[in-house]
Amino acid sequence: MLDVTERTIQVFLVDDHRATLWGLERLIGAADRMRLAGSATSVAELLASPASRDADVIVIDLDLGGADSSASFAELLHTYGAKILVLTGSRDLDTHRRAVLAGARGVVRKEEPVEILLRAIEKVDEGDVWVNRALIGDIMNMLTGARQAVPNPDDARIATLTPKEIEVITAVVRHKGAKSLVIADDLGISEHTLRNHLTTIYHKLEVHGRLELYVYAKERRIGTEAHS
Repeated sequence: MLDVTERTIQVFLVDDHRATLWGLERLIGAADRMRLAGSATSVAELLASPASRDADVIVIDLDLGGADSSASFAELLHTYGAKILVLTGSRDLDTHRRAVLAGARGVVRKEEPVEILLRAIEKVDEGDVWVNRALIGDIMNMLTGARQAVPNPDDARIATLTPKEIEVITAVVRHKGAKSLVIADDLGISEHTLRNHLTTIYHKLEVHGRLELYVYAKERRIGTEAHS
């Protein structure tokens, strides 16, 4: 049961479809804890409306006349103390993610029951977020740097090495400064074959010569398990 002492939530609606706006106005007008602060069909109209200053929650469509309204969220958040709740017909998670990262406190799809929208308005007004579990997990991962971490180029290069090439690098590390003949003998191959392996390794790891290969391998611990 609702506490009668709870304050009324002032809701401002923004949608460029007048039929949708008409229905939303009546929905908010009939809700127990809500009052319609005003409505608009564009961001410009919203900013020009004195009633928008009283809003606690701005419910706004993402697509306003073909323009992405999330581009205006920074200005809206700077101008008003209201929280932004997106109401959209789009199912695209990337679009929803951009809206939240732009400052929206929640996203509700237009196909969802009206009870969901009313509940979302209440939760957003209370300071909570209203997004689906997959999206909030994705956004949290992005904010913590865990989502799609930038791959390390060195890891990609090292992954191209064959077991034989790793063996050659191990021998180079083990016999630091030794002549090619010593390394080739240790590997049981000819100097010519060693040179061919090294040429391929230099190309893969983007190093120039055995000294750079030795430093590269030591820094990245390639073939160092046999090194004492």
